[in-house]
Amino acid sequence: MEQLFAYGTLKDKDIQETIFGRILKGVPETLVGYVVNVIHIEEEFGVEQYPIITPTENQQDTINGILYELTEEQLQQADTYEGIHYKRIQVQLQSNQTAWVYSATT
Repeated sequence: MEQLFAYGTLKDKDIQETIFGRILKGVPETLVGYVVNVIHIEEEFGVEQYPIITPTENQQDTINGILYELTEEQLQQADTYEGIHYKRIQVQLQSNQTAWVYSATT
């Protein structure tokens, strides 16, 4: 199983139902040394804003999110959902667990 830290739309139950065909069970977790910023993505009906993490190297900066356990297939489904503007990277969480998280490709 793979660990995925979600801080934005992947926490949404409707989104999970659409992507994975079910609602995921997760546990609260914290990512240290990052902040959430905004990325602008051109969509079919205009430009939308989405959250994106940015490293700061400051241990005082934290992001609260949810840690989910996914299969490799579900992780690939999440990759498809996130699209070309996000890339999957590994991070160390406050609990010392390693997890995947989505960051900006640029």
